[in-house]
Amino acid sequence: MLVVIGCGNLNRSDDGAGVVVAQRLLALPLPPDAPVKIFDAGTNGMDVLFKARGARKLIIIDASSSGSDPGAVFEVPGSELENRARPSYTLHDFRWDHALYAGRRIWAETFPADVSVFLIEAQTLAYGLDLSPPVAAAAEKVIARIDALIADY
Repeated sequence: MLVVIGCGNLNRSDDGAGVVVAQRLLALPLPPDAPVKIFDAGTNGMDVLFKARGARKLIIIDASSSGSDPGAVFEVPGSELENRARPSYTLHDFRWDHALYAGRRIWAETFPADVSVFLIEAQTLAYGLDLSPPVAAAAEKVIARIDALIADY
């Protein structure tokens, strides 16, 4: 099964890019027997941990803030982004990169080995409900790319 998970905060402008992509993909028609599940995980890394379990391939979409041009899209192997969580008193600090690290150690072979992460460079992370124009355009490109991956799956 292919699992696609959009992450981010819709209340922080471009930080919601991954969620917008997931919601748009959910609106596309899929055959009823398609081995694909699409989720909006918001900012909940624990959702990523549990939704990814048992998938053969995992795709995560999120915003990034690396200093690159707004709207730049990066497709990165998940193995390069796994990150061990620091001890904390709140699950809010447990992000998707922590979920990749923990899932691989907890569930080993039942956690997807094939993980791709699409990062869309944000223009603004200020409070707001809309994506900036360059991020909205990039989100459309990511939607088309993932839709093609789904069709080929």
